[in-house]
Amino acid sequence: MANSHLPIDIGITEGDRKQIAEGLSHLLADSYTLYLKTHNFHWNVTGPMFQTLHLMFETQYNELALAVDLIAERIRSLGHFAPGSYAEYSTLSSIKEAKGVPAAKDMIAQLVQGHEAVVKTARGIYPAVEKGHDEASADLLTQRIQLHEKTAWMLRSLLES
Repeated sequence: MANSHLPIDIGITEGDRKQIAEGLSHLLADSYTLYLKTHNFHWNVTGPMFQTLHLMFETQYNELALAVDLIAERIRSLGHFAPGSYAEYSTLSSIKEAKGVPAAKDMIAQLVQGHEAVVKTARGIYPAVEKGHDEASADLLTQRIQLHEKTAWMLRSLLES
């Protein structure tokens, strides 16, 4: 039985699993791109808010590092391979890389946009998840949306006068 391929029989059709995995691959790419951007900003932030932002960005990129693993493992649970290269992420992600080293306020604004982009990507997967009756992916999406909306709100609050 070493070479046999057991079919996946989890109550979600092969077509639905493929569609959900494709959506989750976009979510993974967005999340990983946001992780890299946040880590970059953690290293390179300057100015009067340095200590606050340095620590906040560290908390955020650590959370994203855990999240990408959960998303990739869900894709694998659905029987598909998770994308894992910069080339794949650059074509799948809706988040663009930062140009140069932005000022601290621009970093914050870019991260707000990044978290909001992840939310929109996650929301876009719900129709496929609902069609496939995939409660596990729905739960993952709900958790991701809650966290990214909260993080966007906290970052946005730093930009208010």
